Amino acid sequence: MSSKRKPDGTKKAVKKRKNSESNYDSDLSDEYPRAGEPSTREVVVEELRPMEKLPEELLAVYDKGPGKLLIAGMVSWEMTGKRDSKGVTKIRPNLFTFHRFTGETVGRNQLSQLGHGDTVTCEKPTQVADLADFNVIQAACGRNHTLFLTDTGTVYACGDNKSGQCGVGNKLPTITSPTRISYNGPPIIKVGCGAEFSVILDIKGNLHTFGLPEYGQLGHNTDGRYFVNSTKMSFHFETQPRKVLVYMEKNKEGHVLPIENVNIIDFACGNNHTVAIDSKNRAYSWGFGGIGRLGHAEQKDEMVPRLIKFFDTQNRKVMRVFCGSSYSLAISDIGSLYLFGQNKKTGEANMYPKPVQDLAGWNITSIGTGYTSIVISADDSLIAWGASPTYGELGLGDLQKSSSTPKEVTRMEGMKIPMVALGYSHSMLLVNTEHEKTKEKYDNLPEFVV
Repeated sequence: MSSKRKPDGTKKAVKKRKNSESNYDSDLSDEYPRAGEPSTREVVVEELRPMEKLPEELLAVYDKGPGKLLIAGMVSWEMTGKRDSKGVTKIRPNLFTFHRFTGETVGRNQLSQLGHGDTVTCEKPTQVADLADFNVIQAACGRNHTLFLTDTGTVYACGDNKSGQCGVGNKLPTITSPTRISYNGPPIIKVGCGAEFSVILDIKGNLHTFGLPEYGQLGHNTDGRYFVNSTKMSFHFETQPRKVLVYMEKNKEGHVLPIENVNIIDFACGNNHTVAIDSKNRAYSWGFGGIGRLGHAEQKDEMVPRLIKFFDTQNRKVMRVFCGSSYSLAISDIGSLYLFGQNKKTGEANMYPKPVQDLAGWNITSIGTGYTSIVISADDSLIAWGASPTYGELGLGDLQKSSSTPKEVTRMEGMKIPMVALGYSHSMLLVNTEHEKTKEKYDNLPEFVV
């Protein structure tokens, strides 16, 4: 693909808590008891009912405007992540081009990750009844759990909780309905999920993490391992949000130097790693370090957020970050896209951030990242690539199902696409049908009907 030039009513809290500022500084992020301690959860939740809405200028960031949904990829939901169709009750053909998404589908639910209080797979978009009275402004999905963020900065979770990734203060295997997480700090402005861990960002720039600590992805300077007995190992799971306290850099001699007063403004989660940006547009990464996904030119796991020195040496600021299962993406202040890690199973990995030359000069609007696939909306176009196996999520058609290099999805040319999202084996686009050409092309796309 050739490069392209850039063209010129919620109620107030029932009761205010004393010394709330000091509570915000707790490394546990709240006053909930640790696992095994007596619970006073009902009292605390009643005291901290949703407060005022988040600032309007912040809420405006989440508003992508009106639009319609398109879908491509695997739509046999029970097949997601499986190698065969054993036990699958409904099998449908994969969608190798984007189809209009008209409300006749939507997702597996074997661990209640859809939040309906059951484990029944949903075949059409269904309102989450327990959240009907809330204005949900963002959601994030892990392997089998989901976080919901409301306009008051409150977070609810449901789904798989065996590692404490729902953050409700216990390790009940499954949280069947959206449950408010065990957190009493400043309002939350962003949520994110790894495979079996979760990250939330508060309005003061603090990150809080919970769930599986296996590779250091929680950023608390530990992998949480301990021996149950001489032959069995387990993990100390974080069952409620805990503030990330330490940020550091390593100099040329390998000495660790702490970085003070870090104020995080954005982050993204991979399966077992996280990348974050601070208010000075510096990037940090931590967690599983395999095949260079942390960008430190080595494969060592990082137990606390570590500054990615590459961008400093290039005198570049990092504006946005995205993570796939085994790779990371960053957009610099001059619009360049960098990839580190690997989104294919063969060939060399990028052990440090390297520019994606095929995207040079494109104005990127949104990026969706999946297992190996990447889909990008830029300059009224859609660009996609991903190594086999793919399932149609690239939307390139049934003659070219995968691509190791970025390709323009010609059927989407000229469409306004404000948002792209990927799952393990499917992709979804939000298209602005108030734009005349987008509406015309949308109306001519095939419809996905079960």
